[in-house]
Amino acid sequence: MGPAKVHLADWGLSARALWERLAPRRGHRDCPHAQSVWHRLRGQRPLVRMHGSQYCIAQCLERALTEALGRGRTAAGRALPAAHRIPLGLMLLSRQQLTVEQLRAALEAQQAAGCGRIGEWMQRLGLVTEQQVTAALARQWSCPVLRGDPTQMGSDRVPEIPLSLLQSLRMAPINFVESTSTLHIAFAEGIDYTVLYAIEQMLGCRTDPCLIAPSVLAEHLRKLAERHAHSEFVFDRLADAGEFARIIRSYATRVAASEIRMGQCGRHIWVRLERLPQSPMNLVLTLPAPSEWKASRPVLASVLAPAV
Repeated sequence: MGPAKVHLADWGLSARALWERLAPRRGHRDCPHAQSVWHRLRGQRPLVRMHGSQYCIAQCLERALTEALGRGRTAAGRALPAAHRIPLGLMLLSRQQLTVEQLRAALEAQQAAGCGRIGEWMQRLGLVTEQQVTAALARQWSCPVLRGDPTQMGSDRVPEIPLSLLQSLRMAPINFVESTSTLHIAFAEGIDYTVLYAIEQMLGCRTDPCLIAPSVLAEHLRKLAERHAHSEFVFDRLADAGEFARIIRSYATRVAASEIRMGQCGRHIWVRLERLPQSPMNLVLTLPAPSEWKASRPVLASVLAPAV
């Protein structure tokens, strides 16, 4: 009797595994189409994949999107150097590209203005060159400096990233190595590793950062805007997470999206709608700056809660 029970139990586990393959559960836990055996077998309702699960576009997708937005972490706009990094001014002092008096003058000008990066003030005062500041930033972040014209480095083959994100975060995709699935991304004002991680999750590739002179980056972004017709829509000042969820669902229905990917890049939430064989559609929600949170009405309040 004992062995028979074991075999029956094994058979029951195998039958359940086979059943989940033939009719996998999908959608939100409260969606009737996720629980109904008949609907799971028929599978006639439009489905879209998000975070490894399938959702009914007409029923449970909007609620799942709202919950996903509510769980989003905020690292909004923070790309500050870690405390252990040597300050930029000391980096230039150590290489005798700046004197103590010049550094003090730049710090006083920055403090009087109440804005701007110290490297920018050094350049405004004619104390250092843009190349010297970029090289010092590269040493500070322990990464290489991109030299040469980035427009000649295979930028036509790189995966698409919304132009609004590139302009806001001061970065640009430079080259994509297909053999290793590695995307090289250049920054002008320091490396934001949270953004790199989000890009890896959105595009399914590795990222490799480098530094680039701000003037070179600006020219590269200008040429990208001229040459590429980016399929993206940017939204600002939405009332709440539910409104953005309704917008995502509407676009997903319109383009018959097969998968939704979502990630946060600084003050932006990037949504990528996969729609093979066509190129993806990108939706970008721009969040208000931290200084505007109290002054403005609640905008995605659950998403904007400061990270602990």
